[in-house]
Amino acid sequence: MPRPQKSRRICCYPDYWSFAPDQDKANDTVIMSLDEFETIRSIDYQGKTQEQCARDMFVARTTVTAIYDSARKKLAAALVEGRRIVISGGNYILDNTVSEEIAQKGNGIMRIAVTYENGQIFQHFGRTEQFKLYDVADGKIINEQVVGTMGAGHGALAGFLKNAQADVLICGGIGGGAQMAMQEAGITLYGGNSGSADEAVQAFLAQTLVKNENPTCDHHHDHGEGHSCGNHSCGEH
Repeated sequence: MPRPQKSRRICCYPDYWSFAPDQDKANDTVIMSLDEFETIRSIDYQGKTQEQCARDMFVARTTVTAIYDSARKKLAAALVEGRRIVISGGNYILDNTVSEEIAQKGNGIMRIAVTYENGQIFQHFGRTEQFKLYDVADGKIINEQVVGTMGAGHGALAGFLKNAQADVLICGGIGGGAQMAMQEAGITLYGGNSGSADEAVQAFLAQTLVKNENPTCDHHHDHGEGHSCGNHSCGEH
């Protein structure tokens, strides 16, 4: 029986999850896994050596070489053959660095996160500086806390919520890339909401909160401001 493949640590989720030539007129689709994307981000974007990348990903250098070669071939095929690139899946674990101020979630607890500012749902997911976390058991809120996001961008925010053990996100506007990140993280999204954060959570518990199917944020130029995932090294905090 073959030995189980070791999961590769990735720093954070990407901000952008798909790329296509000529207004989506792609000949085919190339699926790049998140661990493949991580080698491109680390080696080609950040300029790290394969040894440094392997150390960050908690795998052998030969493993990184194989992942990197696969990722480069997919990039070449997309560029030369006009294929669409979609980033999805892979054998990875997310860097689990999370603020010590966030309480651990117990068994059987649902955790709801809300983009938060002065009691209201903050309207731009990628720029939110705080989340309010609500822990729910038997349909009742048993704990609440407000936590800072440390200036992360929307790709990193998805990882932040996953590491914070969030099950549900309630927010205002949220871009397509961040929506894909929520899906990858397994977090149920209720976007396009406004008003009181507390009232929105109560509406969710009463099953009256509307689940907007297209809660796109129109402020694309704001997304990513302050996002440091592309430049910081995993493990250097």
